[in-house]
Amino acid sequence: MLMRHAYCSIPRCAAVAAAVAVLLLGTGCSKPIDANAASPGQPSATRTASKLGDLTPFRIIVADVANFVDEGNLVAARTRIKDLEVAWDSAEAGLKPRAPEDWHLLDKAIDRALEALRANPQNSADCNAAMAALLKTFNSLG
Repeated sequence: MLMRHAYCSIPRCAAVAAAVAVLLLGTGCSKPIDANAASPGQPSATRTASKLGDLTPFRIIVADVANFVDEGNLVAARTRIKDLEVAWDSAEAGLKPRAPEDWHLLDKAIDRALEALRANPQNSADCNAAMAALLKTFNSLG
């Protein structure tokens, strides 16, 4: 005999079953899908965690900015790097105590990228160099 519970209506159970199916299907693959994987020749937006912790959200923003700079869209790059500045500043209290030297190294690289992208007038070569240095700094941290 099938027992029905008041808290498990058919639409709710169907939604839960669908969510479970998505989770199971998404984790059943032996090779994870990296939605942030870059094209050949480009660094990946994801890496293993550094001493600072998981820097993936910051890497994603940096990859976006670098792509805008590569495309020559410096206005969009300047707008998007503001997201990095806000996220980085908001996370400072949690990240900095974990690895102060690494935090300062990355903070300085972010500051140089912000300076290059906010220059008036913007210089494409300076923006490219700053973004390359920032990506290199991220990659050096793990």
